[in-house]
Amino acid sequence: MFAFSFGCCEENWAERQNTRSSHQEAREAQRTIQRSKLSTRSAGFSTKMLFPTARTRQLNGTCASSVDMELFLHYSLIPSLVIILVLSFLQRREHHRQRDDTSYLLGNHFGLIIPLDFVGTFSNRWSYGVAFGATANKVMFLFSEGYQPLQVPQWAQAFVLLIGGIEVGLCHFPFFACLSSEFRLVSSVLGFSYSLIWFAVTMLYIIECPHGEFVGRYETIMFYWPSLLCLAFLLGRFLHMFVKSLRVHLGWELQIEEKPFLEVHQAEHVKQLLRKCPLQEREKSWFQTRIYEWDSCFQFPSRMIGTTVLAFICLYLFIVIEFCVFVYVRDELDVFERELEDYISSMNQTGTLTPVLLQVKELINVTKGVWLVTILPASLTCVSYLFHILACYRKHMKRLWAGDKQFLPLKFHSPSSSESVVAIARYSGWQIAYILWGYLIIHVMQSLCGVVIMYSLVLPVIHNQAMAMLRGLGIGTLTISIVLGLMVMQVWIAASFFLQPKMGPADKQKPLALNNRRAFHNFNYFLFFYNVLLGLGACLSRLLISCILGTWLIARIDRTILQSGYEGADLGFSAWIGMLYVDHYHANPVLVSFCHILITSHRERRQQQAIKYWYLNPSAGPRISVRSRTRWLLLQTLINNPGLIKLRKSRSGHSSQEFTQILLTCSES
Repeated sequence: MFAFSFGCCEENWAERQNTRSSHQEAREAQRTIQRSKLSTRSAGFSTKMLFPTARTRQLNGTCASSVDMELFLHYSLIPSLVIILVLSFLQRREHHRQRDDTSYLLGNHFGLIIPLDFVGTFSNRWSYGVAFGATANKVMFLFSEGYQPLQVPQWAQAFVLLIGGIEVGLCHFPFFACLSSEFRLVSSVLGFSYSLIWFAVTMLYIIECPHGEFVGRYETIMFYWPSLLCLAFLLGRFLHMFVKSLRVHLGWELQIEEKPFLEVHQAEHVKQLLRKCPLQEREKSWFQTRIYEWDSCFQFPSRMIGTTVLAFICLYLFIVIEFCVFVYVRDELDVFERELEDYISSMNQTGTLTPVLLQVKELINVTKGVWLVTILPASLTCVSYLFHILACYRKHMKRLWAGDKQFLPLKFHSPSSSESVVAIARYSGWQIAYILWGYLIIHVMQSLCGVVIMYSLVLPVIHNQAMAMLRGLGIGTLTISIVLGLMVMQVWIAASFFLQPKMGPADKQKPLALNNRRAFHNFNYFLFFYNVLLGLGACLSRLLISCILGTWLIARIDRTILQSGYEGADLGFSAWIGMLYVDHYHANPVLVSFCHILITSHRERRQQQAIKYWYLNPSAGPRISVRSRTRWLLLQTLINNPGLIKLRKSRSGHSSQEFTQILLTCSES
């Protein structure tokens, strides 16, 4: 009997196992059919949306180009060093060495060449900006720390990045050196040849592998077309330099001084200061008042133009890279969603985890949509920051020229000279890094806000919960309105009952003098306990506003996001202030004009003394009294600046008082 029962149990267990296996096989077949349907749908959807399929990516990933851009970067050091040596040989040294020095054998050749004057270059600005733009791809490799020419331990990564940055700088050094060289004919030929090499190699790399692994079709073109455009511009620029220098060399044109000591806009700025201010300013348009007003007496230096151009291109490349990462993560999430659907269908939507899994799937879909939509506003925000930083640079420089430092924190009124010199070297690179990181942080912040909006307003309507959403929104709005109303009512009660009346009819507000002191003390006592709870909400609102403003303004290097007294900890803002001071001390139009007058007068004096019997030269012009000239300039200054007349020290005598009265009358008229 025991054996019979055991046999029956064994038969029942076998039947159950067969039944389970048959059910599992049916479920596996159903899953296979669903997966095939989902893969077919997803493949069709991705084809419609121009996203590559897995097969396309696999084919694109197997593309092997005959050009290795990283290896070409290493080999480009050879022609770069040759061009640097040629230009250095042509450059004359101003100070000769002594005979006991070994460098005396070089003569006055092999002078130090500079790629770009980061302080006082105002000519050829867009060419330098485009040259910076040609380095955008390599700058992005450095930014992502993907370019490491040496394999070293983790603690030495900073030295590797420094070596990589120097190598990238040497490879692109000929672009800037050929643009700034005084030997236009030779530098134009060398610059055109070097730019043509880079253009040809980049074009060959794009032609051989135009498609990529993430975006798919034309992915390589999306990454390299800004550099190609910049290289094409440099080719045209060097060709124009060659034609112009050749015409000068053949004597068909006169050579024009490329870099004058005093720029035209600086001279115009000084002339504008010497003119009398108009009594009535001209009307400005809405664009000039609210957005930007063009100033012919101000020009941005080449450093600012180059930084802006490079920041634009790097921001574009960063957005493309981010989109590639988004496509990859989206496909992985699609696979995860299909697994969730298989699990839900296998449980016949009756499992305990089914509601949670459906919410997870909905969260994934919402996040993907919001992240894709917020790419445009985040990018537009950073683009507007770049233009706004240029406007702030002009505004801050004009204030410093006028001697106004009130917009700066007190501790930055006298910055360190060494820190300011280092700041002008840091600014360009830090500005680009701040823009890139700022875009990512702003994008994340806007995506979080978008998810909150979706779950607060959109999804309740989709799930037929609009009335509950409106009810909750109304209750929340009413609660906040009551809290704000109580705060406003406290201010109104204080102004109406606890302050003494105005002392005069012209006063704008009541004096800070208490009235009804007994009622005031009771008012404070009973509101003490309520204000404790109100302070909790105020503290949270302070934290929320600080987070929003901090993340929103993280890309603004011209504005500190730290509290007053802690501005020194903001390294980006310190670099901005140091850069402003260096430009203020070395490119101030008044100072440059004064130095220009001294240099010109000294040059003319030496030229006259070099001529034999210069004092008998009748072409020297009529003799002008220095005292008369000084008095005339003083009179002109007092007429144009009437405020100085009252501050001028008056001498005793009727003629001096009469002269002052005449000047005041002329200035008023």
